[in-house]
Amino acid sequence: MDISTAKSRIEKLREKIKDLNYKYFVLDKSEVKESVRDALKRELIELETQFPKLITPDSPTQRVGSALSGRFKKVKHTTKKKSLADVFNSDEIREWYERIKKLTKKPLEFICELKIDGLNITVQYEKGHFKRAITRGNGVEGEDVTHSVKTIESIPLELNEKVDLEVSGEVFMPLKSFKKFPKLANPRNAAAGSIRQLDPKVAASRNLDMIFYHVDKSTLKKIKSQEETLKEFKKLGLKTCTKYKKFKTIDEVIKFCESWHDKRSSLPYEIDGIVIKVNDFEQQKEMGDTAKAPRYAVAYKFPAEQSTSRILDVILQIGRTGAVTPVAVMNPTAVAGSIVSRATLHNEDEINKKDIRIGDTVIIQKAGDVIPEVVEVLKDLRTGKEKKFKFPKQCPVCGGKIARKEGQAAYRCINPNCNAIETRSLGHFVSKKGFNIDGLGKQVAVQLIENGLVQDPADIFTLKKEDLLKLESFKERRCENLLRGVEKAAHIPIDMFLFALGIRYLGEQSSYDFSKFLISHAKKSDKKIQRIRKKIPQQSMFDEPEKQIEKEKFSILDLIETTKSLSLEEIKNIDGIGDKIGEMLHKWFNEKENIKFLEKLYKVGVMLKIDHLKTSQKFEGKSFVLTGSLETMTRDQTKSKIKQAGGKVHSSITKDTTYLVVGKSPGSKLKKAKELGIEIISEKELNKML
Repeated sequence: MDISTAKSRIEKLREKIKDLNYKYFVLDKSEVKESVRDALKRELIELETQFPKLITPDSPTQRVGSALSGRFKKVKHTTKKKSLADVFNSDEIREWYERIKKLTKKPLEFICELKIDGLNITVQYEKGHFKRAITRGNGVEGEDVTHSVKTIESIPLELNEKVDLEVSGEVFMPLKSFKKFPKLANPRNAAAGSIRQLDPKVAASRNLDMIFYHVDKSTLKKIKSQEETLKEFKKLGLKTCTKYKKFKTIDEVIKFCESWHDKRSSLPYEIDGIVIKVNDFEQQKEMGDTAKAPRYAVAYKFPAEQSTSRILDVILQIGRTGAVTPVAVMNPTAVAGSIVSRATLHNEDEINKKDIRIGDTVIIQKAGDVIPEVVEVLKDLRTGKEKKFKFPKQCPVCGGKIARKEGQAAYRCINPNCNAIETRSLGHFVSKKGFNIDGLGKQVAVQLIENGLVQDPADIFTLKKEDLLKLESFKERRCENLLRGVEKAAHIPIDMFLFALGIRYLGEQSSYDFSKFLISHAKKSDKKIQRIRKKIPQQSMFDEPEKQIEKEKFSILDLIETTKSLSLEEIKNIDGIGDKIGEMLHKWFNEKENIKFLEKLYKVGVMLKIDHLKTSQKFEGKSFVLTGSLETMTRDQTKSKIKQAGGKVHSSITKDTTYLVVGKSPGSKLKKAKELGIEIISEKELNKML
């Protein structure tokens, strides 16, 4: 980027950030999530670091807080208030540590405190009596909000000692109180808005709380460390967060920060990170401050649910059903703990509705915790060079025609022999949630199709070693492993088989629901269920003698017959199916080409396992959603156990969800569950229930 382009971008960023700061700090309005504001500020910092000549004194990176509202009396702080520098991952914490350890000769100790998402307030005491409460304001002077802060019951009007003291902390609204005011945007804004009301009765009615964490050192000279400060606060009667910890190594600090990714959902208030401070005040003094922030402390921010990036290009992806999806190619950016460089734009209507253009700065988030999507365009940052995207009339893969049916949002490639459709379809067929064939990934699928070894997925089960040896990078051992995986996959649970077929709208849970109904219906109709006796070999001389177990299997021919015997209304009325899925199932099983494909799968030896459909009634009527990574079981194992206990597993939160199971690093589902009042349980609690 040249200096002229950088100057233009910097000016746009400054203007946008100042506007967002004013709305956030003065008007108590959150136009965007704080993580979006952070992302824009980080981009500005990076550009100013790259082009230091462009830094100006009025840049948002050069000051603390924002303008005063003008409604309250201004009061000068006894010491200048500074913001903490932000860090967003373990690497940045270590970089900070490497910088500060050079500034002192003594070994470092750290205090880690929860970063409560509220309003920073300074309280002054004279001879132990509450005198005044001041907002942070612009860091030099704040606003006198004594009339509102005085109504907060957790703030003592008289300390346990008659001392002159200036202390700071965070005023916040507990989640329990926030739920009583559904019209308020979020707890942070609710707390800030309450404090800035002219009528103190408003603050008094909203059950606000305050936690103290900072002292003006000149007013409490006997204290030598942050740990001592927190203990002294307790003696004086000032409320502190009891969940702070002291550590001697930066590895322990990082572990503590990351442990709160999951645990924060159990707190009675919202936190957006962890504040890490050097414990010893003498060392803090040695390290000093920069113009903007103290060197001895940083604020670790949890992975952002939303962030910003710039769209560099728009490309098209072809799905297994031929659906053409526009995808934004972006500057890499961190969202929800991972680096993303692509985001779905869904369809042409969505692009037009949001007015998304190549070159735009956009807000992105993880959709359903997995797929990034563009939420909004920051049009204030446009330069006029942005370009509109036009949908082509031809498939970018096969060159065939793409068309959009009336009433549908997506364009589709109408060439049934499109290589992209075949590859995606085969990839879905052999995926973990389908036939789960080890060693058959996307690259191998492409090779099989391009070399004419697979015309449709059933051909996988007729592959021979000599065929595979012709493929690039395939040697004896790899061929044998793949063929072993194919043989093992031929006996597949019926619900995974149905999912692998790629029937539109049929997901994991609905495949399971349909399977349960089919087997129940088949048994009632005296349909023959094949029983296979299998020997369990003796493992050692201490084991029981060899025994036989009986397993039930269902023929694909019986699946065809059972499904075709059902009317459209009967399928629609199956629990968990409904109109949309029912219509697609009925249509799919009545198309000749699909029946021929199923018969081909039967001929190559595919058999359907049904033993796992036997369920208990423990979770009957209960539905579960999973978020985050689980430790004791894989997601698929967890889903299977819930289903076997009679429960249902869905991919998204609704008002009908019974439980949200939260693992490590949960996504946006957690926030939605809280908003809807859904019961939140840990993996450990789920295991107990099971």
